[in-house]
Amino acid sequence: MVKYISSGSSFEEKLGYSRAIIKGDWAFVSGVTGYNYKTMDMPNNIAQQATNCFETIQSSLKEGGFSLSDTVRVQYTLTNSDLVDEIAPILKKYMGDIRPAATMIIANLMKPEMLVEIEITALKN
Repeated sequence: MVKYISSGSSFEEKLGYSRAIIKGDWAFVSGVTGYNYKTMDMPNNIAQQATNCFETIQSSLKEGGFSLSDTVRVQYTLTNSDLVDEIAPILKKYMGDIRPAATMIIANLMKPEMLVEIEITALKN
């Protein structure tokens, strides 16, 4: 059985995807950007955007019966390598004790206000 989770983001309907998919002991969380998906407000700084990402991710995982501590893989996409030092404390705050396998990519994102996108795979312990 598959469980589909939505954050209510307009992007999900427009682009045809789910915020997360739960399949057995696995959770796959789609790339999350720094919007507050309830208000669609976007902060100007990457630290607050990353915090919003993790809050959305935690909410999706919780809805699927998982927690952030179940994370086994994370991919960070930043728009500029100069932002790494600004985001590092937030990544350490949320992932420092979990220490999942991780990849960081520098690339353009869909909209210019987006500075970071975070994607997570979780496996129930």
